[in-house]
Amino acid sequence: MNVPADLLYTKSHEWVKIDGDVATIGITDHAQSELGDIVYLDLPNVGRALRAGEILGSIESVKTVSDVYAPISGEVTDINEIAKMSPENVNSDPYGDGWLIKVKMTGKADGDLMNAEAYEQESAH
Repeated sequence: MNVPADLLYTKSHEWVKIDGDVATIGITDHAQSELGDIVYLDLPNVGRALRAGEILGSIESVKTVSDVYAPISGEVTDINEIAKMSPENVNSDPYGDGWLIKVKMTGKADGDLMNAEAYEQESAH
């Protein structure tokens, strides 16, 4: 399982990369592997306010539809249009070209986020 050390993770298998007050959000390698071939992304509109823990959108694969949860609170500033048009990017590069949205954070990162080591331990169960 690929778990980059420079990201933070949620129990529901989202990752977040914080750069100043901007957070890039996606799903983990573990999540994309469990979902199988991703065929459609339902992402929020730019300008939408998100609260940590709420559903931000969904991912449809050949197996199932899965909700994606906001790991932090903030306003959506960008969505990955390339991944929306080519959702297989989430399978092939979940931490790079397969990112989902960018959010301008309101406040600090939520306390429920885990570092890579904690996420690996959590995912092993």
